[in-house]
Amino acid sequence: MTPAITALTLLAAVLHATWNAVAHGVPDRLVGFALIGTTYVVIGGGAALVLGLPPAAAWPAILASAAVHVVYTLLLWWSYQLGEFSQVYPVARGTAPWVVALVEIARGEDVPALQLVGIGVVSLGLLSLALDGGRLSRATLPALGAALATGVSIATYTVVDATAVSTTPVPVYAAWMFLLQGPVMPLVAAARRGRGLLTQRRGVVLAGLGGGVVSLAAYGLVLVAQTSGATAAVAALRETSIVFGALIGAVFLGERLGRGRAISAAVVALGIVLVDL
Repeated sequence: MTPAITALTLLAAVLHATWNAVAHGVPDRLVGFALIGTTYVVIGGGAALVLGLPPAAAWPAILASAAVHVVYTLLLWWSYQLGEFSQVYPVARGTAPWVVALVEIARGEDVPALQLVGIGVVSLGLLSLALDGGRLSRATLPALGAALATGVSIATYTVVDATAVSTTPVPVYAAWMFLLQGPVMPLVAAARRGRGLLTQRRGVVLAGLGGGVVSLAAYGLVLVAQTSGATAAVAALRETSIVFGALIGAVFLGERLGRGRAISAAVVALGIVLVDL
């Protein structure tokens, strides 16, 4: 984790929190995700035309990543339908580092003990944000379950992408992956909303398309960071997006940022230090 990789990953975390806040803030979230997917198709398709086909050996990873991203997007949309942003987002993001680290251990990769401690501290801090004030009830379990499944899908595509970008040019890989996954949410929205998609307010359209652009930028930066080979560290550091998400929620969405959330954010910061060390 060089300073440059750390900076790239932190910037990706800020951008990731931003587009998720946009997706949650759109009144009709299905429409929001459909607009984000439209951006993927347009920009991914344009980049694919310019960059050309990926190496033949890269297709299995591209197809696998696109499929997992479709599952991830559907789960994320469903999580936002069931629960509040400040609760389901931390659970989804906090689950991923644990799973990635366990996969790396199972594959026999060398994950230093201090880094493992850092990953654990980051995850615990994020989960404590999700359980802020101990407000966990039966009514929130479906949302948390969907968020947990979202986190597993995040870990899955993180491992797939980290393996692929070591042998495939990042721009080509990202262009085709986003082009393939992009049409799903627009098709789902078209089936469920029909002509209502054509009557959206200009502000909603701009927010959704802008969220898609920010999402692409965030993910591209993560792919570049993963070329360093520090998969677990990048995955954990990226989860600081929830800290930025809490700040965005407090400043722009009017959500509460009390003592509990501040302490949880400090725990996350400690975990980042341990991961970098």
